[in-house]
Amino acid sequence: MKKSYRQGRIGEEIKKIVSEMLLYELKDPGLGNMASVTDVEVSADGAYATVYISVMGDLKADAATDEEKKAALDAFGRAKGLLRKEIGSKMKIRHAPELNFKIDASGEYGRRMERVFESLRGETED
Repeated sequence: MKKSYRQGRIGEEIKKIVSEMLLYELKDPGLGNMASVTDVEVSADGAYATVYISVMGDLKADAATDEEKKAALDAFGRAKGLLRKEIGSKMKIRHAPELNFKIDASGEYGRRMERVFESLRGETED
């Protein structure tokens, strides 16, 4: 489904606000594992927004564990009210969208594909 210009603009503004709060204001231990906002999709009526988050996990591991992802989703769930209040205040809108959080696995997929390509390059160089 094609996004309207308004949906894209609202989504980018929500992404900016949530990202800033993640950096400077949210101090939940569940967010200690390198979480970031990758995208925001807003419904056509602006009542709902799906916030996609990426969790890097431990620096030694390739990807975050399921427990780390669940902890990050739980932390965002606990902060949902504060995030909505801040979104409404900064965007000067009466009804901030209901936030839904989902894990964005595209970063993990990209790293996995890069490893596959590296292994293929190693086999062809011999």
